[in-house]
Amino acid sequence: MRLRGRRWLISLITILVAIVAFTPISPPVLAQTSTVDFTVEKELIADGFELPVYVTDAQDDSGRLFVVEKPGRIRIIKDGDVIEKPYLDITELVKSSGNEQGLLSFAFHPKYAENGYLYVDYTDLNGDHAVARYQVSADDPDVADPETAKLLLSVPDQYPNHNGGLLKFGPDGYLYIGMGDGGGGGDPLGSGQRTTSLLGKILRIDVDNGDPYAIPTDNPFADGKNGAPEVWAYGLRNPWRFSFDRDNGDLYIGDVGQNQYEEIDYYPAGTPGGLNFGWNVMEASHCFASASSNCAKDNLTLPVAEYSHAKGNSVTGGYVYRGTKYPKAEGYYLYGDFGSARVWAMMKNADDTFESTEVGMLDIGLSSFGEDETGELYVTDYYNGGVYRLVLE
Repeated sequence: MRLRGRRWLISLITILVAIVAFTPISPPVLAQTSTVDFTVEKELIADGFELPVYVTDAQDDSGRLFVVEKPGRIRIIKDGDVIEKPYLDITELVKSSGNEQGLLSFAFHPKYAENGYLYVDYTDLNGDHAVARYQVSADDPDVADPETAKLLLSVPDQYPNHNGGLLKFGPDGYLYIGMGDGGGGGDPLGSGQRTTSLLGKILRIDVDNGDPYAIPTDNPFADGKNGAPEVWAYGLRNPWRFSFDRDNGDLYIGDVGQNQYEEIDYYPAGTPGGLNFGWNVMEASHCFASASSNCAKDNLTLPVAEYSHAKGNSVTGGYVYRGTKYPKAEGYYLYGDFGSARVWAMMKNADDTFESTEVGMLDIGLSSFGEDETGELYVTDYYNGGVYRLVLE
């Protein structure tokens, strides 16, 4: 009798193991659809720019907006007018022949009002990634001095696409650098999952120490043993635009997809470095076609929002709205799509779930979002050369 009982128990355990073994891995908790009490429209601020790809401000109480032109110039909108002379012109250093090459962004040092430093990210004449520091002219606050250039970082690249290119200073004062996987379909270099490569990553460096920079001691591979010391996060395909929530420091990353899906990744403030966002094992929350049949998701951080190419073809990461003009939009993360000009609003709930809803279409080449000193949001129109303020009513 005891023998038969043991056999029955063994059979039951065998069945349970089989059920677990063949149960599909649960999908990530992606953003659910909700009702949003506002829509998005645009208000023209200035136009006449050549292939604008970024807009930002200096956080210096001047009210100026700075617009990056892909061929290699930074222009200023001041008191509603575009200053004729560029703030910085490095076109002779920039290769912009590829659709994803050029001067891609820049960032002001958090103490720009004191030291006048700005940092630019561009594709150099060899097609490699370059990050350099400049300083504002001593005689004119509307002009940077090209003679002050100092190259901080140069990363070789074999392909003209997937260049990332955004620079952002985090709440911790470190410079974060978005690096695409180096291009080519499906990550042929294996950059996304290779921690020793600077490609397919978010990098994090200390520009206030070292020469040309220092490595923050809490970077996940700071000792260089298991990865490049500059790496903060990996498993990214093309993190074209990302941002920190100015209210709490949370990091949102718009990672451009391959053939089927676009994604928004989320890095909560205070989370240690080293998150793996899955590329090229995953495309968004889906197993990528060229990945191993195992497609192990256990150690991956999957997106909080995604959409298929039925809705667009190239995600443009945005910002959490922290302005004052539109109270209904407070706390919503606004992001969009370059190809379709659709815009979504996503809210993080108290239980760490997300809700995302399409709130409009802007009918522009939505190359970038921007944020001014007061938290109001802007977008750039790649095709028609305009800069617009978002109206969220």
